[in-house]
Amino acid sequence: NYVYVYSNVVSYSVPKETPWFSGGTLRIIPSSVRLTTPCSLKTEMIHWVYNSLLIPPRSSCHVSSSATWSQRLACSTRVSMHNICRGGVNCEHSSEFCCDETENDKGNSSTTNFSMRRDFTALAAAAAVAMSSFGNPFHPPKATAITSNNLLFLEAWRAVDKAYVDKTFNGITWFKYREDTIKKVPMDSKDETYAAIRNMLLKLEDPFTRFLEPEKYATLLETTLSANITGIGVELAYGGSDGKQIVVVAPAPESPADKAEIKPADIISAIDGESTQGLTVYEVANRLQGPVNSEVELALAREGELGSGHTVERKVVLLRQTYPLVPVQSMLCMPTEATGKAVSYIKLTTFNQLAGTKLKEAVLQGVQGGADAFVLDLRSNSGGLFPAALDIAKLFMNDGVIVYIADSGGVRDVFEADNTAIAPNVPLTLLVDRGTASASEVLAGSLRDNNRARILGETTFGKGLIQTVVPLSDGSAISVTVARYQTPAGKDINKVGITPDAPLPTVFVSDDHSEIRGQLPATAERFCSILATDVGIAAQLFPE
Repeated sequence: NYVYVYSNVVSYSVPKETPWFSGGTLRIIPSSVRLTTPCSLKTEMIHWVYNSLLIPPRSSCHVSSSATWSQRLACSTRVSMHNICRGGVNCEHSSEFCCDETENDKGNSSTTNFSMRRDFTALAAAAAVAMSSFGNPFHPPKATAITSNNLLFLEAWRAVDKAYVDKTFNGITWFKYREDTIKKVPMDSKDETYAAIRNMLLKLEDPFTRFLEPEKYATLLETTLSANITGIGVELAYGGSDGKQIVVVAPAPESPADKAEIKPADIISAIDGESTQGLTVYEVANRLQGPVNSEVELALAREGELGSGHTVERKVVLLRQTYPLVPVQSMLCMPTEATGKAVSYIKLTTFNQLAGTKLKEAVLQGVQGGADAFVLDLRSNSGGLFPAALDIAKLFMNDGVIVYIADSGGVRDVFEADNTAIAPNVPLTLLVDRGTASASEVLAGSLRDNNRARILGETTFGKGLIQTVVPLSDGSAISVTVARYQTPAGKDINKVGITPDAPLPTVFVSDDHSEIRGQLPATAERFCSILATDVGIAAQLFPE
Protein backbone atom coordinates (compact mmCIF):
# COMPACT_ATOMS: atom_id res chain seq x y z
CA ASN A 1 0.00 0.00 0.00
CA TYR A 2 2.73 2.42 0.96
CA VAL A 3 6.46 2.65 0.59
CA TYR A 4 7.94 4.26 3.68
CA VAL A 5 11.37 5.77 3.21
CA TYR A 6 13.47 6.43 6.29
CA SER A 7 16.02 9.00 5.24
CA ASN A 8 17.55 12.41 5.72
CA VAL A 9 16.75 13.06 2.08
CA VAL A 10 13.38 14.79 2.17
CA SER A 11 12.41 14.48 -1.49
CA TYR A 12 12.56 11.60 -3.97
CA SER A 13 11.66 11.21 -7.62
CA VAL A 14 10.96 7.56 -8.47
CA PRO A 15 10.29 6.31 -12.04
CA LYS A 16 6.73 5.04 -12.44
CA GLU A 17 8.00 1.81 -13.99
CA THR A 18 10.01 0.92 -10.88
CA PRO A 19 8.55 -2.52 -9.94
CA TRP A 20 8.66 -2.10 -6.18
CA PHE A 21 6.96 1.30 -6.35
CA SER A 22 4.20 0.51 -8.83
CA GLY A 23 0.78 1.46 -7.47
CA GLY A 24 2.16 2.62 -4.15
CA THR A 25 2.39 5.91 -2.35
CA LEU A 26 5.77 7.21 -1.22
CA ARG A 27 5.96 8.59 2.32
CA ILE A 28 9.08 10.10 3.82
CA ILE A 29 10.02 9.38 7.43
CA PRO A 30 12.81 11.85 8.35
CA SER A 31 15.89 10.13 9.73
CA SER A 32 15.58 12.34 12.81
CA VAL A 33 12.51 10.35 13.84
CA ARG A 34 13.61 7.57 16.14
CA LEU A 35 12.10 4.21 15.23
CA THR A 36 12.38 1.77 18.10
CA THR A 37 10.83 -1.38 16.66
CA PRO A 38 11.28 -3.15 13.33
CA CYS A 39 8.44 -2.89 10.86
CA SER A 40 6.61 -6.01 9.72
CA LEU A 41 6.64 -7.05 6.08
CA LYS A 42 3.38 -8.94 6.46
CA THR A 43 1.02 -6.07 5.65
CA GLU A 44 3.13 -3.61 3.69
CA MET A 45 6.64 -3.52 2.30
CA ILE A 46 8.86 -1.24 4.34
CA HIS A 47 12.10 0.10 2.92
CA TRP A 48 14.70 1.46 5.25
CA VAL A 49 16.83 4.02 3.48
CA TYR A 50 19.62 6.07 4.93
CA ASN A 51 21.56 8.45 2.68
CA SER A 52 19.87 6.78 -0.28
CA LEU A 53 21.09 3.29 0.73
CA LEU A 54 18.64 0.46 1.32
CA ILE A 55 20.12 -0.60 4.66
CA PRO A 56 18.70 -0.65 8.20
CA PRO A 57 19.37 2.74 9.86
CA ARG A 58 20.43 1.12 13.13
CA SER A 59 22.79 -1.41 11.56
CA SER A 60 26.46 -1.06 12.46
CA CYS A 61 27.46 -2.23 8.97
CA HIS A 62 29.09 0.12 6.52
CA VAL A 63 29.06 0.19 2.73
CA SER A 64 31.99 1.45 0.74
CA SER A 65 31.53 4.99 -0.53
CA SER A 66 33.00 3.89 -3.86
CA ALA A 67 30.32 1.28 -4.49
CA THR A 68 28.03 1.78 -7.47
CA TRP A 69 24.28 2.09 -6.99
CA SER A 70 23.68 -1.50 -8.14
CA GLN A 71 26.43 -2.74 -5.84
CA ARG A 72 24.93 -0.81 -2.94
CA LEU A 73 21.52 -2.37 -3.59
CA ALA A 74 23.08 -5.80 -3.84
CA CYS A 75 24.95 -5.21 -0.61
CA SER A 76 21.74 -4.24 1.15
CA THR A 77 20.23 -7.62 0.37
CA ARG A 78 22.80 -9.18 2.68
CA VAL A 79 21.32 -7.32 5.63
CA SER A 80 17.93 -8.41 6.92
CA MET A 81 15.34 -6.20 8.58
CA HIS A 82 16.45 -7.76 11.87
CA ASN A 83 19.98 -6.41 11.58
CA ILE A 84 21.66 -9.76 10.80
CA CYS A 85 24.99 -7.96 10.59
CA ARG A 86 24.95 -6.82 14.18
CA GLY A 87 28.51 -8.03 14.63
CA GLY A 88 29.74 -4.67 13.44
CA VAL A 89 31.74 -5.85 10.39
CA ASN A 90 33.18 -2.83 8.59
CA CYS A 91 32.92 -3.35 4.83
CA GLU A 92 34.81 -0.23 3.82
CA HIS A 93 37.72 -2.25 2.45
CA SER A 94 35.81 -5.36 1.40
CA SER A 95 36.11 -6.30 -2.24
CA GLU A 96 32.45 -7.28 -2.18
CA PHE A 97 31.42 -3.83 -0.95
CA CYS A 98 29.12 -5.66 1.45
CA CYS A 99 28.53 -6.57 5.05
CA ASP A 100 29.06 -10.23 5.92
CA GLU A 101 26.94 -12.18 8.36
CA THR A 102 28.64 -13.01 11.62
CA GLU A 103 29.21 -16.66 12.53
CA ASN A 104 26.63 -16.41 15.32
CA ASP A 105 23.99 -15.27 12.88
CA LYS A 106 24.61 -18.00 10.30
CA GLY A 107 22.20 -20.84 10.83
CA ASN A 108 20.38 -19.06 13.63
CA SER A 109 17.96 -17.08 11.53
CA SER A 110 14.41 -18.29 11.77
CA THR A 111 12.32 -19.30 8.81
CA THR A 112 10.53 -15.99 9.10
CA ASN A 113 13.85 -14.11 8.90
CA PHE A 114 14.88 -16.08 5.80
CA SER A 115 11.52 -15.36 4.21
CA MET A 116 11.87 -11.67 4.97
CA ARG A 117 15.38 -11.65 3.55
CA ARG A 118 14.25 -13.46 0.40
CA ASP A 119 11.45 -10.94 -0.19
CA PHE A 120 13.80 -8.05 0.46
CA THR A 121 16.38 -9.54 -1.94
CA ALA A 122 13.79 -9.81 -4.69
CA LEU A 123 12.72 -6.26 -4.03
CA ALA A 124 16.25 -4.89 -4.20
CA ALA A 125 17.03 -6.83 -7.35
CA ALA A 126 13.98 -5.41 -9.06
CA ALA A 127 14.94 -1.92 -7.95
CA ALA A 128 18.47 -2.42 -9.23
CA VAL A 129 17.14 -3.39 -12.67
CA ALA A 130 14.89 -0.34 -12.76
CA MET A 131 17.63 2.03 -11.67
CA SER A 132 20.13 0.56 -14.13
CA SER A 133 18.22 2.19 -16.98
CA PHE A 134 19.74 5.48 -15.89
CA GLY A 135 23.25 4.16 -16.51
CA ASN A 136 25.76 2.49 -14.30
CA PRO A 137 27.22 3.61 -12.02
CA PHE A 138 24.32 5.71 -10.66
CA HIS A 139 25.13 8.29 -8.00
CA PRO A 140 22.19 9.24 -5.76
CA PRO A 141 21.52 12.88 -4.97
CA LYS A 142 23.39 14.43 -2.11
CA ALA A 143 21.50 14.07 1.16
CA THR A 144 20.04 17.13 2.82
CA ALA A 145 21.05 17.07 6.48
CA ILE A 146 18.48 17.48 9.24
CA THR A 147 19.68 20.40 11.33
CA SER A 148 19.23 21.03 15.04
CA ASN A 149 16.60 23.64 14.17
CA ASN A 150 14.72 21.07 12.10
CA LEU A 151 14.85 18.72 15.07
CA LEU A 152 13.36 21.40 17.32
CA PHE A 153 10.52 21.93 14.83
CA LEU A 154 9.92 18.17 14.66
CA GLU A 155 9.92 18.02 18.45
CA ALA A 156 7.17 20.66 18.55
CA TRP A 157 5.26 18.91 15.77
CA ARG A 158 5.35 15.60 17.67
CA ALA A 159 4.09 17.27 20.86
CA VAL A 160 0.97 18.41 19.02
CA ASP A 161 0.63 15.18 17.04
CA LYS A 162 0.66 13.10 20.20
CA ALA A 163 -1.52 15.15 22.52
CA TYR A 164 -3.79 17.55 20.62
CA VAL A 165 -7.48 17.13 21.39
CA ASP A 166 -8.68 17.40 17.77
CA LYS A 167 -7.24 14.50 15.82
CA THR A 168 -8.43 16.07 12.55
CA PHE A 169 -6.03 18.93 13.34
CA ASN A 170 -8.58 21.46 12.12
CA GLY A 171 -8.68 19.74 8.73
CA ILE A 172 -4.91 19.93 8.21
CA THR A 173 -3.12 16.87 6.81
CA TRP A 174 -0.71 16.86 9.71
CA PHE A 175 1.97 14.51 8.34
CA LYS A 176 2.07 16.25 4.99
CA TYR A 177 2.34 19.62 6.70
CA ARG A 178 5.42 18.40 8.55
CA GLU A 179 7.05 17.12 5.38
CA ASP A 180 6.28 20.27 3.39
CA THR A 181 7.57 22.51 6.16
CA ILE A 182 10.85 20.63 6.59
CA LYS A 183 11.38 20.68 2.85
CA LYS A 184 10.30 24.23 1.99
CA VAL A 185 10.53 26.47 5.06
CA PRO A 186 13.96 27.89 5.94
CA MET A 187 15.10 27.24 9.51
CA ASP A 188 18.61 28.61 9.38
CA SER A 189 18.21 30.51 12.66
CA LYS A 190 16.36 30.08 15.92
CA ASP A 191 14.04 32.96 15.02
CA GLU A 192 13.07 31.28 11.75
CA THR A 193 12.47 28.02 13.59
CA TYR A 194 10.27 29.72 16.19
CA ALA A 195 8.33 31.40 13.39
CA ALA A 196 7.79 28.03 11.70
CA ILE A 197 6.46 26.58 14.97
CA ARG A 198 4.12 29.53 15.51
CA ASN A 199 2.80 29.28 11.96
CA MET A 200 2.18 25.57 12.45
CA LEU A 201 0.13 26.22 15.59
CA LEU A 202 -1.85 29.00 13.88
CA LYS A 203 -3.17 26.37 11.44
CA LEU A 204 -5.10 24.81 14.34
CA GLU A 205 -7.03 28.06 14.97
CA ASP A 206 -6.87 27.37 18.69
CA PRO A 207 -5.79 30.45 20.69
CA PHE A 208 -4.90 28.28 23.70
CA THR A 209 -2.42 26.10 21.82
CA ARG A 210 0.60 28.38 21.64
CA PHE A 211 4.37 28.55 21.58
CA LEU A 212 6.31 29.83 24.59
CA GLU A 213 9.81 31.17 24.02
CA PRO A 214 12.31 30.22 26.75
CA GLU A 215 11.88 33.48 28.66
CA LYS A 216 8.08 33.25 28.53
CA TYR A 217 8.13 29.65 29.69
CA ALA A 218 10.39 30.61 32.59
CA THR A 219 7.98 33.42 33.51
CA LEU A 220 5.04 31.03 33.38
CA LEU A 221 6.78 28.64 35.77
CA GLU A 222 7.63 31.49 38.11
CA THR A 223 4.13 32.97 38.24
CA THR A 224 2.48 29.58 38.70
CA LEU A 225 4.58 28.83 41.76
CA SER A 226 4.86 32.35 43.18
CA ALA A 227 2.48 34.11 45.55
CA ASN A 228 3.44 37.50 44.05
CA ILE A 229 2.75 38.72 40.52
CA THR A 230 4.27 41.65 38.60
CA GLY A 231 2.19 43.55 36.05
CA ILE A 232 -1.19 45.28 35.93
CA GLY A 233 -3.19 42.19 36.92
CA VAL A 234 -5.65 41.19 34.19
CA GLU A 235 -6.69 37.88 32.67
CA LEU A 236 -7.33 38.28 28.93
CA ALA A 237 -9.38 36.43 26.34
CA TYR A 238 -11.03 36.91 22.95
CA GLY A 239 -14.49 38.44 23.04
CA GLY A 240 -16.58 41.40 21.94
CA SER A 241 -19.32 41.36 19.34
CA ASP A 242 -17.13 39.64 16.74
CA GLY A 243 -15.25 37.38 19.13
CA LYS A 244 -11.93 38.82 17.94
CA GLN A 245 -11.44 41.72 20.34
CA ILE A 246 -9.23 41.50 23.42
CA VAL A 247 -11.37 41.57 26.53
CA VAL A 248 -10.71 41.39 30.25
CA VAL A 249 -11.85 38.14 31.84
CA ALA A 250 -11.17 39.43 35.33
CA PRO A 251 -8.83 41.78 37.18
CA ALA A 252 -6.76 40.28 39.99
CA PRO A 253 -7.81 41.54 43.43
CA GLU A 254 -5.66 44.40 44.75
CA SER A 255 -3.85 44.63 41.41
CA PRO A 256 -3.34 47.93 39.53
CA ALA A 257 -6.18 46.95 37.18
CA ASP A 258 -8.52 46.26 40.09
CA LYS A 259 -7.70 49.61 41.74
CA ALA A 260 -8.35 51.36 38.40
CA GLU A 261 -11.82 49.75 38.36
CA ILE A 262 -11.19 47.72 35.20
CA LYS A 263 -14.06 45.23 34.98
CA PRO A 264 -14.79 41.89 33.30
CA ALA A 265 -15.75 42.31 29.62
CA ASP A 266 -13.85 45.61 29.27
CA ILE A 267 -12.41 45.75 25.75
CA ILE A 268 -8.75 46.78 25.51
CA SER A 269 -8.73 48.65 22.21
CA ALA A 270 -5.28 50.26 22.45
CA ILE A 271 -2.07 50.12 24.48
CA ASP A 272 0.11 53.22 24.67
CA GLY A 273 -1.79 54.67 21.74
CA GLU A 274 -1.37 51.64 19.45
CA SER A 275 -4.43 49.65 18.40
CA THR A 276 -4.79 46.05 19.51
CA GLN A 277 -6.71 45.15 16.35
CA GLY A 278 -5.20 42.07 14.77
CA LEU A 279 -3.08 41.21 17.81
CA THR A 280 -3.38 37.90 19.62
CA VAL A 281 -4.15 37.63 23.32
CA TYR A 282 -0.54 36.74 23.98
CA GLU A 283 0.85 39.67 21.98
CA VAL A 284 -1.36 42.00 24.03
CA ALA A 285 -0.22 40.32 27.24
CA ASN A 286 3.42 40.85 26.21
CA ARG A 287 2.80 44.57 25.68
CA LEU A 288 1.23 44.87 29.11
CA GLN A 289 4.34 43.43 30.73
CA GLY A 290 7.22 45.61 31.83
CA PRO A 291 9.44 46.72 34.71
CA VAL A 292 7.98 47.55 38.11
CA ASN A 293 6.76 51.20 38.36
CA SER A 294 6.75 51.64 34.57
CA GLU A 295 3.63 53.24 33.07
CA VAL A 296 1.23 51.81 30.52
CA GLU A 297 -1.82 53.55 29.05
CA LEU A 298 -4.91 51.54 28.16
CA ALA A 299 -7.87 52.60 26.02
CA LEU A 300 -10.97 50.76 27.25
CA ALA A 301 -14.54 50.39 26.05
CA ARG A 302 -17.48 48.42 27.23
CA GLU A 303 -19.08 45.91 24.85
CA GLY A 304 -21.60 47.77 22.69
CA GLU A 305 -20.07 51.22 22.96
CA LEU A 306 -17.79 50.86 19.94
CA GLY A 307 -20.46 49.09 17.93
CA SER A 308 -22.99 51.84 18.62
CA GLY A 309 -20.78 54.49 17.08
CA HIS A 310 -19.14 55.91 20.19
CA THR A 311 -15.50 56.74 19.55
CA VAL A 312 -14.68 58.26 22.93
CA GLU A 313 -13.01 55.66 25.08
CA ARG A 314 -12.02 55.67 28.69
CA LYS A 315 -8.26 55.90 29.06
CA VAL A 316 -6.38 54.86 32.16
CA VAL A 317 -2.70 55.08 33.01
CA LEU A 318 -1.45 52.27 35.23
CA LEU A 319 1.79 51.64 37.06
CA ARG A 320 3.01 48.08 36.78
CA GLN A 321 3.42 46.72 40.29
CA THR A 322 4.21 43.58 42.22
CA TYR A 323 1.04 42.62 44.03
CA PRO A 324 0.15 39.70 46.32
CA LEU A 325 -2.02 36.96 44.91
CA VAL A 326 -4.04 35.96 47.98
CA PRO A 327 -6.44 33.22 46.86
CA VAL A 328 -8.93 33.26 49.77
CA GLN A 329 -10.66 35.91 51.87
CA SER A 330 -13.36 34.85 54.32
CA MET A 331 -15.55 36.03 57.19
CA LEU A 332 -18.33 34.55 59.28
CA CYS A 333 -21.34 36.86 59.06
CA MET A 334 -23.05 36.58 62.45
CA PRO A 335 -26.84 36.11 62.71
CA THR A 336 -29.04 39.22 62.74
CA GLU A 337 -32.78 39.86 62.76
CA ALA A 338 -32.56 40.21 58.99
CA THR A 339 -30.88 36.86 58.35
CA GLY A 340 -31.57 34.68 61.35
CA LYS A 341 -28.54 32.55 60.45
CA ALA A 342 -24.76 32.62 60.50
CA VAL A 343 -23.35 32.76 56.94
CA SER A 344 -19.72 31.98 56.09
CA TYR A 345 -18.70 34.15 53.12
CA ILE A 346 -15.62 32.91 51.19
CA LYS A 347 -14.12 34.82 48.28
CA LEU A 348 -11.90 32.64 46.05
CA THR A 349 -9.88 34.73 43.59
CA THR A 350 -7.71 32.13 41.87
CA PHE A 351 -6.85 28.43 41.80
CA ASN A 352 -3.15 28.52 42.60
CA GLN A 353 -1.04 26.12 44.62
CA LEU A 354 -2.37 27.59 47.89
CA ALA A 355 -6.06 27.69 46.99
CA GLY A 356 -7.08 24.22 48.18
CA THR A 357 -5.33 24.52 51.53
CA LYS A 358 -6.51 28.07 52.25
CA LEU A 359 -10.11 27.33 51.29
CA LYS A 360 -10.14 24.22 53.48
CA GLU A 361 -9.02 26.39 56.39
CA ALA A 362 -11.84 28.85 55.69
CA VAL A 363 -14.45 26.08 55.54
CA LEU A 364 -13.18 24.59 58.81
CA GLN A 365 -13.41 27.99 60.49
CA GLY A 366 -16.98 28.32 59.25
CA VAL A 367 -17.97 24.87 60.49
CA GLN A 368 -16.31 25.41 63.85
CA GLY A 369 -17.93 28.84 64.11
CA GLY A 370 -21.40 27.36 63.66
CA ALA A 371 -22.10 28.48 60.08
CA ASP A 372 -25.64 27.72 58.97
CA ALA A 373 -24.77 28.33 55.31
CA PHE A 374 -21.83 29.03 52.99
CA VAL A 375 -21.48 31.56 50.17
CA LEU A 376 -18.59 30.78 47.81
CA ASP A 377 -17.87 33.81 45.62
CA LEU A 378 -16.26 32.84 42.29
CA ARG A 379 -16.88 36.14 40.52
CA SER A 380 -13.92 37.31 38.40
CA ASN A 381 -12.09 34.05 39.14
CA SER A 382 -10.51 33.13 35.82
CA GLY A 383 -9.35 29.70 36.98
CA GLY A 384 -5.89 28.26 37.44
CA LEU A 385 -4.69 24.86 38.56
CA PHE A 386 -7.15 22.06 37.83
CA PRO A 387 -6.22 19.91 40.89
CA ALA A 388 -7.22 22.78 43.18
CA ALA A 389 -10.76 22.66 41.76
CA LEU A 390 -10.95 18.95 42.55
CA ASP A 391 -9.72 19.49 46.11
CA ILE A 392 -12.30 22.21 46.76
CA ALA A 393 -15.19 20.22 45.31
CA LYS A 394 -14.31 17.37 47.70
CA LEU A 395 -14.75 19.71 50.68
CA PHE A 396 -18.47 20.02 49.94
CA MET A 397 -19.47 16.60 48.54
CA ASN A 398 -18.73 13.05 49.70
CA ASP A 399 -19.58 11.17 46.54
CA GLY A 400 -20.46 11.66 42.91
CA VAL A 401 -18.62 12.65 39.74
CA ILE A 402 -16.78 15.97 39.89
CA VAL A 403 -15.84 16.25 36.21
CA TYR A 404 -15.32 14.21 33.07
CA ILE A 405 -12.27 14.68 30.86
CA ALA A 406 -13.02 14.07 27.19
CA ASP A 407 -11.17 14.26 23.90
CA SER A 408 -12.11 13.59 20.28
CA GLY A 409 -12.54 9.91 21.14
CA GLY A 410 -14.99 10.56 23.97
CA VAL A 411 -14.66 10.45 27.76
CA ARG A 412 -11.21 9.28 28.78
CA ASP A 413 -11.10 10.03 32.50
CA VAL A 414 -13.45 10.58 35.44
CA PHE A 415 -12.74 12.42 38.70
CA GLU A 416 -14.97 11.63 41.68
CA ALA A 417 -15.42 12.67 45.30
CA ASP A 418 -13.79 10.41 47.88
CA ASN A 419 -15.79 10.74 51.13
CA THR A 420 -13.47 13.36 52.66
CA ALA A 421 -15.93 16.30 52.76
CA ILE A 422 -15.96 18.53 55.84
CA ALA A 423 -19.17 20.40 54.99
CA PRO A 424 -21.23 17.96 52.91
CA ASN A 425 -24.68 19.04 54.07
CA VAL A 426 -24.47 22.75 54.93
CA PRO A 427 -26.45 24.86 52.40
CA LEU A 428 -24.13 26.31 49.76
CA THR A 429 -24.60 29.13 47.23
CA LEU A 430 -22.11 30.05 44.50
CA LEU A 431 -21.79 33.54 43.01
CA VAL A 432 -20.56 33.72 39.40
CA ASP A 433 -20.23 36.24 36.56
CA ARG A 434 -18.74 36.56 33.07
CA GLY A 435 -15.27 36.52 34.61
CA THR A 436 -15.80 33.06 36.12
CA ALA A 437 -13.83 30.69 33.90
CA SER A 438 -11.99 27.39 33.52
CA ALA A 439 -11.35 25.71 36.89
CA SER A 440 -14.07 27.91 38.44
CA GLU A 441 -16.54 26.52 35.93
CA VAL A 442 -15.43 22.96 36.70
CA LEU A 443 -16.15 23.58 40.38
CA ALA A 444 -19.49 25.30 39.73
CA GLY A 445 -20.63 22.58 37.32
CA SER A 446 -19.75 19.77 39.69
CA LEU A 447 -21.57 21.27 42.69
CA ARG A 448 -24.65 22.23 40.71
CA ASP A 449 -25.03 18.94 38.79
CA ASN A 450 -24.73 16.98 42.04
CA ASN A 451 -27.51 19.13 43.57
CA ARG A 452 -25.02 20.34 46.11
CA ALA A 453 -25.15 24.10 45.43
CA ARG A 454 -27.30 26.86 44.01
CA ILE A 455 -25.69 29.23 41.49
CA LEU A 456 -26.52 32.94 41.26
CA GLY A 457 -25.17 35.51 38.84
CA GLU A 458 -24.41 35.65 35.11
CA THR A 459 -23.59 32.95 32.57
CA THR A 460 -19.91 32.16 33.02
CA PHE A 461 -17.12 32.73 30.50
CA GLY A 462 -17.07 29.28 28.89
CA LYS A 463 -13.46 28.08 28.88
CA GLY A 464 -13.75 24.34 29.05
CA LEU A 465 -10.46 23.32 27.48
CA ILE A 466 -7.50 21.71 29.20
CA GLN A 467 -3.94 22.60 28.27
CA THR A 468 -0.71 20.88 29.12
CA VAL A 469 2.67 22.53 28.75
CA VAL A 470 5.25 20.42 26.89
CA PRO A 471 8.85 21.59 27.43
CA LEU A 472 11.13 21.52 24.38
CA SER A 473 14.84 20.77 24.38
CA ASP A 474 16.03 24.37 23.99
CA GLY A 475 14.11 25.70 27.02
CA SER A 476 11.02 26.77 25.11
CA ALA A 477 7.66 25.01 25.40
CA ILE A 478 4.30 24.47 23.78
CA SER A 479 0.97 24.83 25.54
CA VAL A 480 -1.23 22.20 23.90
CA THR A 481 -4.98 21.77 24.26
CA VAL A 482 -5.26 18.10 25.18
CA ALA A 483 -8.87 17.64 26.32
CA ARG A 484 -12.08 19.36 27.35
CA TYR A 485 -14.16 19.42 30.49
CA GLN A 486 -17.64 17.96 30.77
CA THR A 487 -19.83 18.49 33.80
CA PRO A 488 -21.25 15.48 35.69
CA ALA A 489 -24.39 15.88 33.58
CA GLY A 490 -22.27 15.45 30.45
CA LYS A 491 -22.49 19.08 29.34
CA ASP A 492 -19.64 20.72 27.46
CA ILE A 493 -18.48 23.95 29.10
CA ASN A 494 -16.39 25.39 26.29
CA LYS A 495 -17.89 28.49 24.63
CA VAL A 496 -21.12 27.75 26.51
CA GLY A 497 -20.36 28.35 30.16
CA ILE A 498 -22.46 27.58 33.23
CA THR A 499 -25.96 29.03 33.27
CA PRO A 500 -26.92 30.24 36.78
CA ASP A 501 -30.12 29.26 38.54
CA ALA A 502 -31.01 32.91 39.13
CA PRO A 503 -29.44 36.37 38.80
CA LEU A 504 -27.58 38.02 41.65
CA PRO A 505 -29.69 39.79 44.29
CA THR A 506 -30.02 43.52 43.70
CA VAL A 507 -28.66 45.61 46.53
CA PHE A 508 -28.58 49.33 47.19
CA VAL A 509 -25.56 50.95 48.81
CA SER A 510 -25.12 54.48 50.07
CA ASP A 511 -21.90 55.13 48.14
CA ASP A 512 -20.09 53.84 45.10
CA HIS A 513 -16.47 54.40 46.02
CA SER A 514 -15.50 50.72 45.98
CA GLU A 515 -18.57 48.93 44.62
CA ILE A 516 -20.85 49.61 41.69
CA ARG A 517 -24.37 50.45 42.81
CA GLY A 518 -26.71 47.49 42.51
CA GLN A 519 -24.05 44.78 42.74
CA LEU A 520 -23.62 42.42 45.63
CA PRO A 521 -20.31 43.37 47.32
CA ALA A 522 -17.29 41.19 46.58
CA THR A 523 -15.35 41.79 49.78
CA ALA A 524 -16.01 39.93 53.03
CA GLU A 525 -16.68 42.92 55.30
CA ARG A 526 -19.01 44.73 52.90
CA PHE A 527 -20.84 41.49 52.09
CA CYS A 528 -21.54 40.86 55.79
CA SER A 529 -22.60 44.49 56.21
CA ILE A 530 -25.14 44.28 53.38
CA LEU A 531 -26.38 40.91 54.59
CA ALA A 532 -27.03 42.35 58.06
CA THR A 533 -29.08 45.31 56.81
CA ASP A 534 -30.97 44.01 53.78
CA VAL A 535 -33.75 41.65 54.80
CA GLY A 536 -34.29 40.26 51.30
CA ILE A 537 -30.68 39.25 50.57
CA ALA A 538 -30.63 36.12 52.77
CA ALA A 539 -33.96 34.96 51.33
CA GLN A 540 -32.60 35.26 47.78
CA LEU A 541 -29.33 33.57 48.64
CA PHE A 542 -30.96 30.69 50.53
CA PRO A 543 -34.62 30.29 49.57
CA GLU A 544 -36.58 27.90 51.75
